[in-house]
Amino acid sequence: MKRIYFCGGIVIALLVTGIAMQLASVAHVSADLMPLPMAMPNHWAAVGFGGLVLNRGNLAILNQAFNAAFKGGFELVKPMWQQFATEVPSTTGEEKYGWLGATTKLREWVGERVYQNIKSHDYSIKNKTFESTVAVPREAIDDDQYGVYKPLMEQMGQDAALHPDELLFGLMALGFTTPCYDGQYFFDTDHPVGLQGAEQSVSNFQAGAGSAWYLLDTSKVIKPFILQKRRAYAFVNKTQATDENVFDRNEYVWGCDGRLNVGFGMWQQAFASKGTLDETNYDLARTAMMSFKADNGKPLAITPKVLLVHPGNEKAALKLIEAETLASGATNVYRNSAQVVVCPWLT
Repeated sequence: MKRIYFCGGIVIALLVTGIAMQLASVAHVSADLMPLPMAMPNHWAAVGFGGLVLNRGNLAILNQAFNAAFKGGFELVKPMWQQFATEVPSTTGEEKYGWLGATTKLREWVGERVYQNIKSHDYSIKNKTFESTVAVPREAIDDDQYGVYKPLMEQMGQDAALHPDELLFGLMALGFTTPCYDGQYFFDTDHPVGLQGAEQSVSNFQAGAGSAWYLLDTSKVIKPFILQKRRAYAFVNKTQATDENVFDRNEYVWGCDGRLNVGFGMWQQAFASKGTLDETNYDLARTAMMSFKADNGKPLAITPKVLLVHPGNEKAALKLIEAETLASGATNVYRNSAQVVVCPWLT
């Protein structure tokens, strides 16, 4: 009869041992029927009663499963930042964007090339590191509660995918008090435009007492905002028996981290208003944007594409952009002139 090892909670003695002990209680049993001392070979196979044996192989499988859950959550959503920000790869702790505001418009080549007198701007974006970490009691894994924690790992993946949105729209709200490449607030009334010594003030902001709404040109290669990526989000774990969290606190740890940041791009491609979202103010914002020029005096050919609003302005935005007629009964000349985007990150 073979020895059978049972592990996981209660260790049961060999079946042979139990039989032998019962026989010994009622009759004399030959010594050669007594069980040999129990020894576990290096390749023993553990059988658990309703639990998970925490060996290296099973933990590797668990880590792979949680990593797959993280990736599944990451790919489940479509973030909004790609519509409003230019992604720029980063190779150092801080990137400088002295070229912002430059124009690359072509001219007829007559004579020698004309080198554009580009203003030098000292605008930079510093990378920041972000993380999210969860600790799971070791007993929960002992008890094979993988399914309970799998949605948590999926949610972490989804949060990582949406994290740039949180950064971007948080920065947008700070645009009224935070300088951009020309030294003025991103949304301001006096951006200097023109050749050095002959600048004129240009506004991309309408004051008011209401919640801000935004008109944006998202059709250019260089967009109103910049997403600077130094290191992509990665899913990591600390599940080794010698890890401090396991050894000292009896818990396994999973988390993700990434290194990136957001910054302002071209203010000319964004207009913010705190006035009432109606036909008059929309017309003002749209006309102002389409009139923006480069420092050399040439039109930038700005075409507003997106009307970005917070949930409280959704109804007004849809009436303004999608209704065939206005409340007065007149034809809505701005119907379908922009795409309405409602952003829950905006306040």
